[in-house]
Amino acid sequence: MRAIVVGAGIGGVTAAVALEGCGWQVLVLERSAELGEVGAGISVWPSSVAALEQLGVVGVQKAAVTAGPAGLRQPNGRWVVEAPDLGVEIPVMIHRAQLHELITDRFGPGVTVRTGITVTGVSQDDSGVTVRSADEEFRAELVIAADGIRSVLRSAIHPASKGPRYSGYTAYRGIADVDLSDGGGETWGRGQRFGFAKLIDGRVYWYATANREAGLPPGPGGPQADVTRDFVDWHEPIPQLLAGTPPEQVLQNDIYDLELPLVPFGTGRVVLLGDAAHAMTPNLGRGACSAIEDAAALARHLRGDLDLSTALSRYDAERRPVTARLVKQSRMIGRLGQIDNGVLCVVRDGVLGVGGKVAGLLAKRRRVEQSPV
Repeated sequence: MRAIVVGAGIGGVTAAVALEGCGWQVLVLERSAELGEVGAGISVWPSSVAALEQLGVVGVQKAAVTAGPAGLRQPNGRWVVEAPDLGVEIPVMIHRAQLHELITDRFGPGVTVRTGITVTGVSQDDSGVTVRSADEEFRAELVIAADGIRSVLRSAIHPASKGPRYSGYTAYRGIADVDLSDGGGETWGRGQRFGFAKLIDGRVYWYATANREAGLPPGPGGPQADVTRDFVDWHEPIPQLLAGTPPEQVLQNDIYDLELPLVPFGTGRVVLLGDAAHAMTPNLGRGACSAIEDAAALARHLRGDLDLSTALSRYDAERRPVTARLVKQSRMIGRLGQIDNGVLCVVRDGVLGVGGKVAGLLAKRRRVEQSPV
């Protein structure tokens, strides 16, 4: 059996590993000239680490550092919620490029990669699927659309879908080469947020958000000057992190997600995965993790003694409700974090502070109840 994966981001390469493990011959088509990932840090949650390990991708935790839960602060440094006692699940932090490399290292002889291929369309019949680029066609029994939030294949099989929805804010990301003892966490202000966490090599991954119109170009000094202007008077170590980041390495992207309800993930022999299926805002840190778990679920259903149509239907039934909830939850957190009314920010911080204390007490009670007598 042959499969084509369109898109070689984290979700696409995980799907390639997963399908090869099921005995499929896999062709990965990537529009970039080289295979790899750009970006900064990424949080990998325990369920996704487990999914990768089931697919034979090991070493994530060795190449990562556990994110220290430091909590939520205000721009002046005052704590709103201190997280160590919350008893919450903690992800590991890793550079996106490192995670991508760990996954692609698992490619075997059943995986072929073609770079520099821009897919323009897809058509299918009872016997297979044809994927088209400007000057080539590729044929397989199954196509996995892992081509991102502006998926060409999603538009082809769901022409009435609404596509991306602008969140109302932009995001900046960078990695600072600084010596830092602060455990990290997030700081919420009026229409702005800043978060950071350590990577395994000692550098610090940071991200920031700010309310603004979509599509505005950076100012004269570029994204680094824009984000420094917005956050220079916030508590330490935020100014230190910005100063310790090379200006040319600061990334800036307007934040989009997909409209709800999500379209079906499988149509005939074409199946959606990752951002092509359920692009979400980054507020939960679950986007890439959901793509990894998509790939693991798809392989599990394809591995069963099922016909292709039934396997894809079960994949959709498993993954679409879960990811739709994450899209909604992440959107709600973003709206809460980006409130720019001063009075509402005071109310928000007060509610979060009380909620954090209650959660801490409940976590302590659980630990007491679960401890041996």
